[in-house]
Amino acid sequence: MKAKKLLLGALCLVLATGAAVAHHSTAMFDMQHTVTINGTVTQFDWTNPHTFIFMEVMNNGATESWSIEGMSPNYLSRNGWTRHTLKAGDKIAMEVHLLKDGRKGGFCATVTLPDGRKLNNLPARPDSGTPK
Repeated sequence: MKAKKLLLGALCLVLATGAAVAHHSTAMFDMQHTVTINGTVTQFDWTNPHTFIFMEVMNNGATESWSIEGMSPNYLSRNGWTRHTLKAGDKIAMEVHLLKDGRKGGFCATVTLPDGRKLNNLPARPDSGTPK
């Protein structure tokens, strides 16, 4: 009976680990390329496990709504971000790894704030000093 409980506990740990690793996959993003988008922040969600930046982007005269995923609040707070870094109405530039399926979204690499400061959202690459 003790062996069954131990085996069941180990199985639960293995399954939980797999789910946690799968959650942090970046497979849906083109992590080899970035594009720069310019727009107006409509909402900044400072939430775990990932932050989200919602913004309106002008494209060929049409306004598009974009949803951009970011790192966790814990990570960002160690890199100069706060829950007040972005506010609705802020006009920003953002380097983004686009979603592979073509939807209007991606994963944030950097944000250039209205005052010109540039904040990293991803760790710098050791070879180039630029975000991934």
